[in-house]
Amino acid sequence: MNRLFSSLAAAVCLGTAALAGSAGAMGTAQAEGMKIGFVATLSGPASLPGRHMRDGFLLAVKQKNDRLGGLQTKVVVVDDKLDIEVARQSVANLINEEKVDFLAGITFNNIMLAVYPEVVKSETIFIGAGAGPGYIAGKGCSRYFFSTASQSDQNNEAMGRYARERGYGRVMLLAPDYRGAKEAIAAFKRHYSGEIVGEFYSKLGQTDFSADIAMIGKMEPDAVFTFMPGQMGVSLVEQFAKAGLKADIAFLSAYTLDETTLPVMKDAAEGLLSVSDWSPDLNTEENNRFVRAFEDEYGYEPSAYAAQGYDAAMLINGAVGMTGSVAEKKVLLSSLRAAPFQSVRGDFRFNSNQFPVHDFYLVEAIRRGSDKYVTEMKTKVFDDVGDSYAGSCRMN
Repeated sequence: MNRLFSSLAAAVCLGTAALAGSAGAMGTAQAEGMKIGFVATLSGPASLPGRHMRDGFLLAVKQKNDRLGGLQTKVVVVDDKLDIEVARQSVANLINEEKVDFLAGITFNNIMLAVYPEVVKSETIFIGAGAGPGYIAGKGCSRYFFSTASQSDQNNEAMGRYARERGYGRVMLLAPDYRGAKEAIAAFKRHYSGEIVGEFYSKLGQTDFSADIAMIGKMEPDAVFTFMPGQMGVSLVEQFAKAGLKADIAFLSAYTLDETTLPVMKDAAEGLLSVSDWSPDLNTEENNRFVRAFEDEYGYEPSAYAAQGYDAAMLINGAVGMTGSVAEKKVLLSSLRAAPFQSVRGDFRFNSNQFPVHDFYLVEAIRRGSDKYVTEMKTKVFDDVGDSYAGSCRMN
C-alpha cells in the first residue's frame, strides 16, 4: 500500500504541475492557505456526538500546527442546531460567502440529506465524519462526497450477524418510531436469521420504558436488540438494569452505548454489548497516540465520533500534502480516493462509493479504574467489509 501511495503521489504531483501551469501557482496556493467549514450538531440534548467529532477534527489540525497538508488552515466551526433550515443556510454561507475549500462533519442523516444537494451542485468537496445515509452511499453518490464514518446501516448489520452466530434463537427488537430507526432495525434483520419475538417502536423522545421492560420479562427472549440513541438509550439501559434483566437476557445495541453515553449510564451499562468500527483499546500505534492526545487535550474519553473526526482531518492532510494545492479539484479528488493517511482504526480504504471498507467489532461496556466507563473490544465481527449500498453507486 505504501508503494501505491508513493506512485500515486508522484503522479499527482506531475498532474498538479501540468494543470497549474507553473510552480508559482502552487506557491500562491500555499500562501493563500486553505479554509474548511466544519458543521455539526453542537447544542441541545443531541450535541455530544457532534462535540466529540469536532474535538477529534480540531485535535488533528492542532497537531499539524494549523497547517493541514502544509497549507495554513482555518477551520470555521458551525452549529447546525439539529435544524434543517439552519443547516441549509449555514452550508450555503460557508460555500458562497466563506468560500471554503472543504466542508466536513455533519452528525445526523436528516441534516446531511438536507444540505447534500447544495454540496453536489456547488461541487464542494465534503468529508463526512458522522452521518452516512444509504441514499448518498448508493444511487445518490457523488465524487465530491467522501466519508470517514461508516454507512449508517453497518453497525446494525454487524450486530445482526453477531446475534446469528452467537445462536440467539429468539430476539426482541426495540427502536424509536421514526424512519432512521426503522432502517436500523431492517439492517439488523438482514443478517439475523432467528425468530423475531416482537418488534416495538417507542414514541420519539420517550424516557419511560416500563411497558417495554414488562414485555421483555413476559416474552423472555434470548436477547434484546435496540437502536436507541441519546437520552432514550440512557433511560432504557438504566431501566433494563434496574429490572434485573442483565443476568438472563443479552442486551445487544447499536448507537446506544458508547463513550458519549457511558459517562451517564455508568454501572447500569456494564456488561452490555454494542458494535463499532473502533474502540479506545484498539491496539494500533496511531490509535494509542490518538487516545492519549485526546484525553490530554480535552480531559474526557474519545468515542468513535471523535475518531472519525480525527480521521477526516488526517485524510485532508494526506490528500493536500500529496497535491501541494487545493487549486485543482480533479487532482485533489484522485488523491482523496487513495485514502493517503493511516486511520486510527487500522485497516481502511475507500469503496467505490467513497465510504470506508474496514473492520467491525463487538464491544462491551466496562468500568476502567474507579470512575471511567468505556467500550472494550471483544471480537471481530466483520473483516474489511463495505456497505450494502455501494453496488448501487454510479459515481457522477
